[in-house]
Amino acid sequence: MTWHEELATLVGDAGVDAAPAAAVNLAVGGRGWYGEEEEGEGKPEEGWAQQAKGFAQSTAEMLRELGLGVWDVAAQSLAGAEDSELARRLRRPAAAAGKRLSFMNEYLPEDRDPVRCWAVVAAVAFVALLVLGVGSVDYTPTPVEQPKKLYISPPNAKRFQLPDGRHLAYEEKGISADRARFSLIAPHSFLSSRLAGIPGISTSLLEEFGARLVTYDLPGFGESDPHPGRNLNSSALDMLHLADALGVVDKFWVVGYSGGGMHAWSALRYIPDRVAGAAMFAPMANPYDSKMSKDEKRKIWDRWSTKRKLMHILARRFPSLLRLFYHRSFLSGKQGQPESWLSLSLGKKDKTLLEAPMFNAFWEKDVAESVRQADAQPFVEEAVMQVSDWGFSLSDIQMQKKEDQGLFELIMSLFSHTEREWVGFLGPIHIWQGMDDRVVPPSATEFVRRMVPGATVHKLLDEGHFSYFCFCDECHRQIFSTLFGTPQGPIDPVPEPVEATPELEEETAAAHEEEAAEQEQEPTGSA
Repeated sequence: MTWHEELATLVGDAGVDAAPAAAVNLAVGGRGWYGEEEEGEGKPEEGWAQQAKGFAQSTAEMLRELGLGVWDVAAQSLAGAEDSELARRLRRPAAAAGKRLSFMNEYLPEDRDPVRCWAVVAAVAFVALLVLGVGSVDYTPTPVEQPKKLYISPPNAKRFQLPDGRHLAYEEKGISADRARFSLIAPHSFLSSRLAGIPGISTSLLEEFGARLVTYDLPGFGESDPHPGRNLNSSALDMLHLADALGVVDKFWVVGYSGGGMHAWSALRYIPDRVAGAAMFAPMANPYDSKMSKDEKRKIWDRWSTKRKLMHILARRFPSLLRLFYHRSFLSGKQGQPESWLSLSLGKKDKTLLEAPMFNAFWEKDVAESVRQADAQPFVEEAVMQVSDWGFSLSDIQMQKKEDQGLFELIMSLFSHTEREWVGFLGPIHIWQGMDDRVVPPSATEFVRRMVPGATVHKLLDEGHFSYFCFCDECHRQIFSTLFGTPQGPIDPVPEPVEATPELEEETAAAHEEEAAEQEQEPTGSA
């Protein structure tokens, strides 16, 4: 018996008219179900399209009868259940839901019971999805590469104690303190550590410009102690204490990259007298800043991925939920990619850089150091700080000086061409912004430029978020040339004067006496 005959038998047993299947058989010209010759007569073979059509018609009839049968059984089972407590409780919500979905009945024939029709549709859809799900399963076992575990090296950082008793871990690179012409302090970004600094910068370049680069772990990151309740004011004070502890007597430069930019801004706001200048690279701006226009907010949010938007919304509204995401990603103890863990969308140059082995080695080491303490709280604090009130506005960094003026002086100032006098941080501020940056979009830097009119913006065509700042020797040289001009090398220390000792004084006096005796003998010899 062929499968068609078995199907017809099943349909007959179910009480379904098998005429459609028979009609298909007759339409083929009396041949067998597989196109075989019957009773010795040569017939053309049946095509696959006709077989599929017959199978689909028979299956549809079976599913229809199945749905009707299920409906009849359910109706009999629920007979008399209208007066039950459950039915009374569900009657009103069911009526409200049915009223809202009544518009869908317009797609049904007028002579059909909507309840029965939709029950049949639901049953057919369920069976179809079940068949598609089973058919799409690939039973061939494929090897799955398990992610590697993060390797966290033993603690080896230099640390110093802050006035409040906490310890801050730091790292130095370049010229020593007594020979450095320029000192730079770089707070790191989110999911990073003191090992980042300026990724890939060469020691020879630092020596050529006489520069000293100091990086440190933010509280709770790497080997630095946590600081509950920290804010951007305390972050600026940490930098100030770090500079004092390392013997930075003169002013220092701050380097702010990405999320580390808000810590650099805090230094310009709270300790402007100790900062010589700022080098900012795609600095993070608060996406909820009250002074940001709707158009600026729209341009920033449109460039972000959906998951990144969700992370900012959670940090703003439900920060406690961030722990769940962090423990499932970079706090899971396994390695991962930055675009996945940080919910990033990347441009062409950034993708190329992130695929390089050199960057992967740096990323794994930096992330492992960042999550050394395996505590989600510092990361939650950092994420919340990015989207909360910073305690200051970027417009507070450089403000026009306000003077008490009378009405006449005010009117005259409107028509005068005198330069405006500014207060706050008056040193140089350089901002490098990649125009293909999808992490901190160019529109964020446009907002910063509007808030800080004295900043100099360097627009980088075709550059992304990582491509210019990380592992680019030519880029690093351009940056240092912009900041420091012609390289002059380290400072040669002035030799300290030698203190006079009693022995040295006696030797000096004896030498003077010998010289005087020789001068007295010279006239006598000539005579």
